Amino acid sequence: MIPRPFQWSHDLLLKGACPLQDFPNECQELMSHERVKRGWVWNQFFVVEEYTGTEPLYVGKIHTDSDEGEGNIKYTISGEGAGTIFIIDELTGDIHATERLDREEQSYYTLRAQARDRLTNHLLESESEFVIKVQDINDSEPKFLEGPYIGSVGELSQIGTSVMKVTASDADDPTYGSSARVVYSVLDGERFFTVDRQTGLIRTAVADLDREKQDRYELVVKATDMAGQMGGLSGSTTVTIVITDVNDNPPRFPQKMYQFSMSEGAAVGTPVGRVIATDADMGENTDMSYLIKDEEGGELFKVTTDSDTQEAIITIKKALDFESKRTHNVVVEAVNKHVDPRFSELGSFRDQTIVRVSVNDIDEPPVFHPAEGTILEVQEDARLGALVGTVTAKDPDTENAPVRYSIDQSTDQEQIFHIDPVSGAITLGNILDRETAGWHNITVMAVEADNVSQISHSSVSIRILDVNDNPPELATPYEASICEDAKPGQLIHSISVVDRDEPQLGHRYYFTLAPEATNNRHFTLWDVKDNTAGIRTQRSGFNRHEQNVYLLPILVVDSGPPALSSTGTLTIHVCGCDPEGTIQSCNATAYAISASLSPGALIALLVCMLILIVLVLLILTLKRHRKGQSMSEDEEDMRDNVIKYNDEGGGEQDTQAYDMSTLRNLFDFPETKGSSSESGPELRTLPQWIQGRMSGDGEAADFSLFKGYIRKKVEQTDGDLSVPPYDSFQTYAFEGNSSPALSLSSIHTLSTTSDQDFSYLSDWGPRFRQLAGYYAPGHPEEDGS
Repeated sequence: MIPRPFQWSHDLLLKGACPLQDFPNECQELMSHERVKRGWVWNQFFVVEEYTGTEPLYVGKIHTDSDEGEGNIKYTISGEGAGTIFIIDELTGDIHATERLDREEQSYYTLRAQARDRLTNHLLESESEFVIKVQDINDSEPKFLEGPYIGSVGELSQIGTSVMKVTASDADDPTYGSSARVVYSVLDGERFFTVDRQTGLIRTAVADLDREKQDRYELVVKATDMAGQMGGLSGSTTVTIVITDVNDNPPRFPQKMYQFSMSEGAAVGTPVGRVIATDADMGENTDMSYLIKDEEGGELFKVTTDSDTQEAIITIKKALDFESKRTHNVVVEAVNKHVDPRFSELGSFRDQTIVRVSVNDIDEPPVFHPAEGTILEVQEDARLGALVGTVTAKDPDTENAPVRYSIDQSTDQEQIFHIDPVSGAITLGNILDRETAGWHNITVMAVEADNVSQISHSSVSIRILDVNDNPPELATPYEASICEDAKPGQLIHSISVVDRDEPQLGHRYYFTLAPEATNNRHFTLWDVKDNTAGIRTQRSGFNRHEQNVYLLPILVVDSGPPALSSTGTLTIHVCGCDPEGTIQSCNATAYAISASLSPGALIALLVCMLILIVLVLLILTLKRHRKGQSMSEDEEDMRDNVIKYNDEGGGEQDTQAYDMSTLRNLFDFPETKGSSSESGPELRTLPQWIQGRMSGDGEAADFSLFKGYIRKKVEQTDGDLSVPPYDSFQTYAFEGNSSPALSLSSIHTLSTTSDQDFSYLSDWGPRFRQLAGYYAPGHPEEDGS
């Protein structure tokens, strides 16, 4: 970029290096300027990079038209590199470069020029900025900044298939000459790959790249500047091209035949062996499946593919039989799962091999014929010992080997059947009844006579054929109802029968009235011919008061053979009906019963209700009386319970140190004082010493009762080892309205004047010393204080 000129007020004289061959327009324009009245016009100077001379390199000259050559003007420069890289002659204005410059490090330098008076150092002209541009030379070779490269291409790709692109960078000036114009070429590997000279795009040069032969190629790509001209610099890089796999190889069995042996007694699903087909491809292109091609092998054997090893697993699909066939040739085919249609012309992507399986003989148990079981039939009226049928079993290993038969008793616990152990003939051992059991399923066992460990089982199903030995019967004890005003020919009821027999040609029943009902003038029987019959009225005008029930005997006969019959009875009730024909009542005495209750019944009902009410009231009264009595007892038994401990112990709520029940029982003291018969029953629940006061005899209460009680409790406590080792003080009092009893509270005693003498407490020992101190008479000096 060329800066715009700066104008000073004097003429310009510019001298400097000007490469006309590179910038002809700029230089010619500069040299064609005529002298004008202005200051200096600064253009850019040029200096060649990588200068190797010993003397400073001349860059250019600055001069102002006010300089008359008398040496009065001093030229100076400032800015980038001033005084270090670039120096100026103060008198002449010549600029030189003292260091070797590298355009790739810095392409231009911006400086400022000043013209000063040498004596006063004042600026004669305004400071002006100019540029020194470093001229490029071809000193940097192309470099592959991203190398080495790794690419890939599929095998058997067409010629010209794009692989990858490489790029080289040149640090030289791309705008100056051809120093930065790079072209590409292949130094090593050009037989298989090419590179575009301008773009660096690598392509395939052949179409037969085969991964199975060579799976990677190493190329050396060179980049040359100066557009490949003589003297240009170059750089190279390594390109690794990996050949990726395609499914171009079919599976192949290493052998055309594999041999295995298997015992004929092997269970279904037992593996026979494994075979594998190889595939030169890799990855999913080697995935394959196996199948059995021949029909016979597919019936006896099954093949599956092991997903981990890609092996074919041949297993038994149906039990093998040495006696039937001793060798089986199974054709196994391997097929690729992922076939690429682009390579279908290469051939079939499958291969076959033969798996020969030899069957080994073992000693087998007898085999029944037929193997799936036998169905036999026998008449239910067959006699004992009659032949039911014969089962047959043979030893598959030895022809005409003796076999012994028996019946599994768990399947014939009633021993209805017997079997001949030699011939296998099954005979009847008990009477049959088809109606009880129509089928019998038994298990017959066959063992080798020479080896009883070889045993086999076969199911035998015996069907009992029906014989007509059960007469038909009415399905239910039929009952019918008719209205008194029934009309002649009216259908009353339909009847059907049941028969426990099951004739092969089906049932056919015949209905008729029994001989004893032939003279019946009330009802007729109609055989519908579909094994049902209907009953109709023969007359009208039935009266239930005269006869309310009719019994009609019906004879039913089956078709045999032999024909069997039975007689059933149809019960017909005569009922009263409303005008719409709805039955109201079928009882003959219904009209004789009054719709209302008699006076005697009503009285009896009322008496019962009164008795119940009285009982309920009596129970409620008794409950209320008992509740009131218990409440009075609870109120009378209320006590204060004050506990004081003289030492640390169980706490204030510790009530386990004494027996509350004993302290509450104030009614059992042996001594009474001042009791009187005049106190009456209402005083019976009060404490005896209170009753004495309420008797009015004026005598003082006797406290000997409490003395004896406390003394007794002290003796019990002294002898009880479970009582805690501390004193306890209990005070009990009866509280109530207008109670004559004085309070026994220790607090109240201390706060009021009391005439009682408690000096005897000091005689009771150390346990009551503190208690005696509470009730001892006060000392005069204490009162005074």
